[in-house]
Amino acid sequence: MDSRPPCPYPFPMFDQLLRRLLAPAPTALPAAEGRLALAALMVRVARADADYTTAEQSRIDRVLARHHGLSPFEASALRREAEALEAEAPDTVRFTRALKDSVALEDRTALLEALWSVALADGDRHEGEDQVIRLTAAFLGLTDRDSAEARHRATRQG
Repeated sequence: MDSRPPCPYPFPMFDQLLRRLLAPAPTALPAAEGRLALAALMVRVARADADYTTAEQSRIDRVLARHHGLSPFEASALRREAEALEAEAPDTVRFTRALKDSVALEDRTALLEALWSVALADGDRHEGEDQVIRLTAAFLGLTDRDSAEARHRATRQG
């Protein structure tokens, strides 16, 4: 019999993911949890300027659909889960550490590109968004140059 208390979160995966993120040394995430962690990190970037716009929400949906082969409905559902998770989740450092352990170095710039795409979706570059992305880049083991190149790619892709 399971002695753990019932999951207090609205989505069952939250409990597992939050336990992993709160562990002293986060472990690599299974694919589904990695998708949710990345989506929550995109939400965190979008909310960093205290103006979470529909343009940013739509961009998150498109990025999730493109990167994970999801339908628009599935991407939107994942974003809604991520919004709830982001509100409950620990600091950005733990998200990033868990993603770093789950994503190969050569693929991490794609994560930054996704974050920049969301940050630039509303047509305004904000200091709070820049700070979250700068912190994320550092903890992913990427350089300022890697981040700048990811930002330029995101800008070109629109």
